[in-house]
Amino acid sequence: MTAIGTSSTVAVVGTGTMGQGIAQVALVAGHRVRLYDTAPGRAEQAAEAIGGRLDRLVEKGRISADGRDAARARLSPASALAELADAALVVEAILEQLPPKQELFTALEDVVAADCLLATNTSSLSVTAVAGRLRHPGRCVGLHFFNPAPLLPLVEVISGFATDEAAATTAYDTAAAWGKKPVRCADTPGFIVNRIARPFYAEALRAYEERVADPATIDALLREGAGFKMGPFELTDLIGQDVNEAVTHSVWTAFFQDPKFTPSLAQRRLVESGLHGRKSGRGWFDYAEGARRPEPRTAEPAPAPEAVALHGRLPGPAAVLRELIEEAGIKVTRDRTPGESEGFIRLPGGACLALTNGCPATSAAYDGYIRFDLALDYRSATRIALSTSKSCSEADLAEAVGLFQALGKRVSVIEDVPGMIVARTIAMIIDFAVDAASREVATAEDIDTAMRLGVNYPGGPMEWVERLGARWVWDLLDSVHRHNAGGRYVPSWALRRRADLEE
Repeated sequence: MTAIGTSSTVAVVGTGTMGQGIAQVALVAGHRVRLYDTAPGRAEQAAEAIGGRLDRLVEKGRISADGRDAARARLSPASALAELADAALVVEAILEQLPPKQELFTALEDVVAADCLLATNTSSLSVTAVAGRLRHPGRCVGLHFFNPAPLLPLVEVISGFATDEAAATTAYDTAAAWGKKPVRCADTPGFIVNRIARPFYAEALRAYEERVADPATIDALLREGAGFKMGPFELTDLIGQDVNEAVTHSVWTAFFQDPKFTPSLAQRRLVESGLHGRKSGRGWFDYAEGARRPEPRTAEPAPAPEAVALHGRLPGPAAVLRELIEEAGIKVTRDRTPGESEGFIRLPGGACLALTNGCPATSAAYDGYIRFDLALDYRSATRIALSTSKSCSEADLAEAVGLFQALGKRVSVIEDVPGMIVARTIAMIIDFAVDAASREVATAEDIDTAMRLGVNYPGGPMEWVERLGARWVWDLLDSVHRHNAGGRYVPSWALRRRADLEE
């Protein structure tokens, strides 16, 4: 193992929230830590704040009082870069702008030893560019911690174009020695998490802009239907609309304005209005004292049908619905309608209830259809979205609502849109992940680890593609693309190749 030993000094430059968190992690791991900030007195204030956090760890029984006192003794503020000369590792956590980071590292190169590892905590800038002005760029690596750094286990270890393999390995092993879960990735816009997570936010914003559903309903569907801990609107309110939008814009720009990464005009307007989320008191939702959170759109109770007919086999995870329907005491017979290739449930009134396949419910090929949205696990999901074709009656919709309510699900009726909400979001996340893996941005295992630990996903997208099937995901995105010109939904060649290999 090549981790930097605890007898070595770690320096942290930048004493904001992230800098303090990283310093605390290194300190608790046993290192001497020096804090530096260009603002006079800021390093001393940060040291005091970290000391207060150590006190709270003692109160919670996480460390002993002796451990706290020893850690405090190892922590010292620095008033000049020259005081970092003996550091074996310097972690930069300053302003997220390229020129200041480049200037800092070129200055550090004249101060620290030749074998000192230089690490940037950038979340969206190119590590290659940060190191571009160094005489020895091989010693520069990305160490992207997630906020709050003392609590979240994930650290992305990013190798720039010129990063030495030994430097990346040392950074990886050091993060592991600090009790973190490191993953390795190439220097690509957004790295792993901020690249692959873009559709989670983007598709929700797109659905809102298309007036498919309101923010509270979209959040509820992704929480209760797909298992995400938070919906995209409440999560961006927590992150900060300005912060989330800045990362989205940075990744979009870095990918040469690829339409797959296009930012949202609705979010831009929110940011321009100063509605940045929780920190400003209002974003998509109002956080003023006493303010009521909007309720998701939920269908009124409807009677369950006594029997339904199953035509063919429901695709993918929807196959379990037959079991759930029978467990609910509803009789399931076999529908023998000729000429139908898609599996669906025939309701008593004659309407076809089918999993979304990327086509809108209203289309010449699917007259009389009601579409239901994807759930990663229909047994545990507690909310399902439905959308209807124009030819379906209120009675048809009531039968579909009553059926899912009999299975213990709340139902949200949304506007008819290709791919609906959950399916479109999950498919896009999978496509981004498969494409990243094929380009060797990271391994499939590290991608799943990063998405579970970095943004608390209910599973990894590479695991999801195994469960859903690459062919099903590719077909859905291809259908959405055919109904939405512009390139946003064109499935990647990597996904197509994976789908072809399944056959």
